[in-house]
Amino acid sequence: MAGSSPESVAVVSVPFPAQGHLNQLLHLSLQLADRGLAVHYAAPATHVRQARERLQGWDDKAIQSIQFHDLGIPAYVSPPPDLTADTPFPSHFMPLWETYSAEARAPLSALLDKLSASHHRVVVVYDFLSSFAAEEASRLPNIEAFGFHCTAVSSFVGRLDAGHRLLRENDLHYLPTEVFVTKEFADYAHNRVRMAQAISSAAGILANTCRALEGDFIDAVAETLAAGRNKLFAVGPFNPVLDASASKQGRKRRHEYLDWLDKQPPASVLYISFGSMTSLREEQVTELAAALGRSKQRFIWVLRDADRGDIFTDSGGDTESRHVKLLSEFRKQTEGTGLLITGWAPQLEILAHRATAAFMSHCGWNSTMESLSHGKPILAWPMHSDQPWDAELICKYFKAGILVRPWEKHDEVVPATTIQELIGKLLVSDEGSALRQRAKELGEAVRSSAAAGGPSREELERFVAHVTR
Repeated sequence: MAGSSPESVAVVSVPFPAQGHLNQLLHLSLQLADRGLAVHYAAPATHVRQARERLQGWDDKAIQSIQFHDLGIPAYVSPPPDLTADTPFPSHFMPLWETYSAEARAPLSALLDKLSASHHRVVVVYDFLSSFAAEEASRLPNIEAFGFHCTAVSSFVGRLDAGHRLLRENDLHYLPTEVFVTKEFADYAHNRVRMAQAISSAAGILANTCRALEGDFIDAVAETLAAGRNKLFAVGPFNPVLDASASKQGRKRRHEYLDWLDKQPPASVLYISFGSMTSLREEQVTELAAALGRSKQRFIWVLRDADRGDIFTDSGGDTESRHVKLLSEFRKQTEGTGLLITGWAPQLEILAHRATAAFMSHCGWNSTMESLSHGKPILAWPMHSDQPWDAELICKYFKAGILVRPWEKHDEVVPATTIQELIGKLLVSDEGSALRQRAKELGEAVRSSAAAGGPSREELERFVAHVTR
């Protein structure tokens, strides 16, 4: 079927309802819409709203280029995170995820039926944890499905072959994600993501990575997929690469935190955030606050508990009230050098800003890509899921970061003295200088990859050409 125009092809993006998944697939959707494709983003109404409200780096008009659809699901329990849990994995999301997997299929099926009847071809881009979308796509003759791999491609290699040559040669030790999550979630994910089955049901895979970061691993996965006549499109970074001033991009309503950054010297601020699915224990917050106070380094610290399944049921004040005495004293101690945020922060713009020097991070892949695409080294503090593997890549393969705490010690509190020492090592030591330079070089390579004529840009154009063939 040659000669399809972009207008005769509809793309349906089906993310998994967790912030890092929602965000990545919305960025990709906007890039596809920018190339003339009719793009539909389908998720529960709460998560459509969440993705839209937290979007960064795009002009206000861009969001109007996508059609949003509510995959209506029944009400579900949306408890706060369990701050006393033995593991940092956010088990409080399970009621949402179970409800989503059971109930989102029917409204998606109806949407695909409608689009299939009105378009020459429908392309479903689905998160592997939303694999029911591929099953629904297979019902209709003019729909093809592409899996969306939202973690590092190298983790794909490890999952398929933990003893792969690339892992051995680079002293990388892969452990399956199941080790870093609860058994409940491992069983849930296993029932929805059987890798071989997911690959065989997809026409190809889209990955948020690029050759500047994972070139050898991309080749290895592409070779594996080609044996089954599947294609790999490495089109990352999905996030926009912003101007270093972070002043001319994004929404018209510029955030006040960026105004504070404007007043700081270049490469002087440590940005600290543990993502949307991690809550620090009170003892750890105390130690981190002490380390920041003693370090005398400028910083922006996003201190907030993990999201609820429905973020709009949360007043947003839980973290603040939990640490009210500590935070009052800490703010006085660090006034003029630090900024404490207990709500949502514009992370992409903060990482792009010229004043930001480095990132203390949980090492989610979304955060890793955002940081490295803007050339910022990482103090790696993995919590759960794919984060320990990402930390391994950051420190041993990319050589652009320092490990704060290995996952194996996740039940231990990292003392202030250790944190302070590592902050100094990354920001002011000779060893840190090499890491900062390495991150800068990686950032330049990633940005070049995403620019016109670069490998990631050409991969995206190749994908568009493929689905409009």
